[in-house]
Amino acid sequence: MSYLFPPPAVVAVPVAGQEDMFPVHRIYCVGRNYEDHAREMGFSGREPPFFFLKPADALVVVPAGQTVDIPYPSLTRSLHHEIELVVAIGKGGANIPAAQALSHVWGYAVGLDMTRRDLQNEMKKQGRPWCIGKAFDHSAPMGPILPVANAGPIEEATLALHVNGTLRQSSPISKLIWNVAETIEHLSSAWTLQPGDLIFTGTPQGVADVVPGDLLEGTITGLDTLSVRIRSTPA
Repeated sequence: MSYLFPPPAVVAVPVAGQEDMFPVHRIYCVGRNYEDHAREMGFSGREPPFFFLKPADALVVVPAGQTVDIPYPSLTRSLHHEIELVVAIGKGGANIPAAQALSHVWGYAVGLDMTRRDLQNEMKKQGRPWCIGKAFDHSAPMGPILPVANAGPIEEATLALHVNGTLRQSSPISKLIWNVAETIEHLSSAWTLQPGDLIFTGTPQGVADVVPGDLLEGTITGLDTLSVRIRSTPA
């Protein structure tokens, strides 16, 4: 069989300490999954989880020990950072109970859910989908995936984001409203999860604007640091 034009390359993420790559199927994101961030965005309580997607080619793969530039996106004047734990799914399934969910996890990584906040807020006001605020090019930088066996108890880890050396976001992962297992249970009731799926699990409070020239450094205990720099949009 021939194609009318070359098919896109497989999107894949490096695995810490291995030559093999993790091929990506879909990117799921959990909204407002830390109470302090929910309050920051004008909500409160343990509302049922909700999800949105980013295209796989929105990923920006950041190798360990490197800083990768990402462009300041078009159409926005309010680009926000959201530091997140990323869960990599290694075994698929539907209607996965929370008690079995962690057996479907292959590994963990540090990710950023970059957000055109002004566009997202305008879509919310109009009652329209806000893909334009979340699912744009270069909106999902992430670092190498660490296999579960090497990661330790992720619920005891802390995630943090520094911008130009100043702490912007920090929280124990234990403060997730819906923990990793519960998130997988809910998510797999709506979609059949596949090997290669990534789940961005939500961000704590402290989201704020970044501008060209800013250096963002995201960390989670035990995982490789994620380092990206915002550059001006090409002319």
